[in-house]
Amino acid sequence: MNRERWQELMAVLALPPSDECFDLLSSAYAENHRHYHTPRHIESMLRHMDTVAELAEHPAEVELAIWFHDAVYRPFSSTNELDSAKWAHQFLSDNGFNKSGIDRVYNLIMATRHHCDVVTRDEQLLVDIDLSILGAPADIYDQFEQNVRKEYQQVPSIIFRKKRKEILKSFLSRDSIYYLTYFREKYEQAAKLNLERAIVQL
Repeated sequence: MNRERWQELMAVLALPPSDECFDLLSSAYAENHRHYHTPRHIESMLRHMDTVAELAEHPAEVELAIWFHDAVYRPFSSTNELDSAKWAHQFLSDNGFNKSGIDRVYNLIMATRHHCDVVTRDEQLLVDIDLSILGAPADIYDQFEQNVRKEYQQVPSIIFRKKRKEILKSFLSRDSIYYLTYFREKYEQAAKLNLERAIVQL
């Protein structure tokens, strides 16, 4: 997450530099209770976006959704995505962005709940980028699991293991973890192996 990239995105979207919003986002992702949903996660997603931008219908909007999608993250909240989407909606509205674009960004962020209908190609792309960690090399994936556990360190182990297994099994129960061919070919097999191993280890 760097200011120059943010300002370049603002220029592409015909928005003001919005340094204050950048500072607020940077502070949000740096909160002490975060161990996975940090600036590093956003930077990783932005790097992925750079390699697949041609797959997007509205690439700048997808990138903006990446910046905002975990802006609000409270481990015990069920409205993180909604709150993050509302923040993005308010930011874009305050700066006079077009309504259809505001709605698309809002829906993009809401798609990262991972338990709802993913309708558009851009939504599929964003979700696949967000889930690319599942198909990472085993050591990176294992660190991801450890960081998630740290974010829920106040949850008793027996409860965490039960809930975490349910989440991981829900991904394995899908016909495919990823929506787009590019991600299926690149990550699907490794993701299934990582998930199966993680479930056994819980």
